[in-house]
Amino acid sequence: MAVPKKKTSKSRRDMRRSHDSLIAPGISVCPQCDEPKQPHRVCGSCGFYKDRNVLESES
Repeated sequence: MAVPKKKTSKSRRDMRRSHDSLIAPGISVCPQCDEPKQPHRVCGSCGFYKDRNVLESES
């Protein structure tokens, strides 16, 4: 059974976990309907992507 030979210090433990934090997704504004959306994705409210209608909206 693997058992650590020395105690891992708080500094070394926290340095290892430095990349585990979450980052907020980027938000841009749709040029058609001015609703917030993620970049490089189809707008959920109007269905446009790069000046083309990709999805048919229900409203």
